[in-house]
Amino acid sequence: MSTTPLAPDEFVLYDLRVEVIATDRPMVCAHRAGESFDVEGEMLRFPAGQGFPLYPLAALLPLLPAKQRVTAPADWMTTDAEVACPDPHCGGRFRITRTGLRTFTHGEVTVVPMPVPRATP
Repeated sequence: MSTTPLAPDEFVLYDLRVEVIATDRPMVCAHRAGESFDVEGEMLRFPAGQGFPLYPLAALLPLLPAKQRVTAPADWMTTDAEVACPDPHCGGRFRITRTGLRTFTHGEVTVVPMPVPRATP
């Protein structure tokens, strides 16, 4: 992570790549080894002409915001990168890789004002 101090209204998120990987079991869903999409901030970016099946995407979505956050080295969200397809008959796996850091300001992502720090007595 960058050693540059952040302004009080800034935070960082990891960009992610989610890639379909094959296992020794056949894939029965509509994803293929090597297909991928990227997560940049709140945006999912798919390569031109490529889709992604709804049910595996629904299973992955809750993990992506957590994977975007900076986590402790021993946290499983830091160390574990592969997620199984939710179809128990499918051998597909999805590798979530942190690809870079992106800095955001509070005002870029919400209209709720920053809390005013309270003076300590």
